[in-house]
Amino acid sequence: HLPLDGQCDPANIAMALAKGARQRGATIIENVKVTKVHTRNGRVSGVSWAQGEDQGTIETDIIVNCAGMWARELGRQNGVTIPLHACEHFYLVTEPIPGLSRLPVLRVPDECAYYKEDAGKMMLGAFEPVAKPWGMDGIREDFCFDQLPEDMDHFEPILEMGVNRMPMLGTAGIHTFFNGPESFTPDDRYYLGEAPELSGYWMATGYNSIGIVSSGGAGMALAQWINDGEAPFDLWEVDIRRAQPFQKNRRYLKERVSETLGLLYADHFPYRQMATSRGVRRSPLHEHLKARGAVFGEVAGWERANWFAREGQEREYRYSWKRQNWFENQREEHLAVRNGVGLFDMTSFGKIRVEGRDACAFLQRLCANDMDVAPGRIVYTQMLNAKGGIESDLTVTRLSETAYFLVVPGATLQRDLAWLRKHVAEEFVVITDVTAAEAVICVMGPEARKLIQKVSPNDFSNEVNPFGTFQEIEIGMGLARAHRVTYVGELGWELY
Repeated sequence: HLPLDGQCDPANIAMALAKGARQRGATIIENVKVTKVHTRNGRVSGVSWAQGEDQGTIETDIIVNCAGMWARELGRQNGVTIPLHACEHFYLVTEPIPGLSRLPVLRVPDECAYYKEDAGKMMLGAFEPVAKPWGMDGIREDFCFDQLPEDMDHFEPILEMGVNRMPMLGTAGIHTFFNGPESFTPDDRYYLGEAPELSGYWMATGYNSIGIVSSGGAGMALAQWINDGEAPFDLWEVDIRRAQPFQKNRRYLKERVSETLGLLYADHFPYRQMATSRGVRRSPLHEHLKARGAVFGEVAGWERANWFAREGQEREYRYSWKRQNWFENQREEHLAVRNGVGLFDMTSFGKIRVEGRDACAFLQRLCANDMDVAPGRIVYTQMLNAKGGIESDLTVTRLSETAYFLVVPGATLQRDLAWLRKHVAEEFVVITDVTAAEAVICVMGPEARKLIQKVSPNDFSNEVNPFGTFQEIEIGMGLARAHRVTYVGELGWELY
């Protein structure tokens, strides 16, 4: 029971927010279709609209895409990535029930259901484990918050559990059985912020059925962000720059949102992995790791070996609020690296090349540490905003006088690329995402040097390859770069 829980009328809240906006000078025009967002020199320059036979263009350098389940297609016109997809969402409302008084909201996650008293009637809604995606071939021109065909077969398991939970539902008549579309995102978090592809193109969309409850805070945060140019507080959880370009794929979205709708009411276990739309990005070592018992997780679409099952052990997570089934496996892996040596496939690292005659000056301006180091040096640093807050945590390797190699987390790659590109001023630099161009094997642990010397004729001594430097090496009949860095507190190299 949540004593401060409550109910609200979404329509009246929307009207109240609109009234407040008008009182502060905003103009709201309804029943107008946005037909095109215009751009000039990489920035929004205007919006074309149509209303019946009337049409026109509004000049502006800032727009906010709040188009809900239409947002993806609207963004696609300008090459903006907005991964979301509509699903069918079901609820029913009973006929009036005599004597029914105001009740608290009841949520039963184990049964995927919620119950609300509504003006003497009872409402039962669901976030079922396997949802029904809708609008795979687009949304027809005349569709506007319409009702979709009923599907009682799909809703019946929820209703049966509901009657068992609340027997009055078994005798009350059904006044309304509603099925309508609602947009969901691949990770159940909405999108705020400026599109990395286009300056001035902001968004507040993909609310995963929590739009009303989020509206006040999201609106305040976005307004401050647009006005100040920086987020007012940490908004990474909902930042549009976490979205990956491949996530625009409609097949990917159709499969993923069939899962994410239900996850709203599922247990949010630690380390829970998505089950749908997997295998999008794999490293060259994927099958080798799989053959050795790897159990994979996903980061930014990359399949990563999270732990290794023993022979005869099931190769999947068993989620729990206590120690999960991989605990002893990971303990052994930890001790192996702590006391011996281990290999990590970190191909999922984001990799960025910054090149050009002004590359050094450009990175000197963006990074907190000194970038004007000798070629061959590796520098651990952060990129900071005007308030001194951390925008990126990365290593920077100087490959030559005019070329640098940046390594960032795979999950923040799009954010980091956007930050770099946004801050190019008059410098002559070229910024290139080379993530998929190189695999990465990390050799870490106190015995790392002994292992690497067995497969390479190069000298890995402290004198030749000290910490924070790289060298080109031979392995077998191939070439690689050996970066002398570590993140495990022991000796280590990253091999590219």
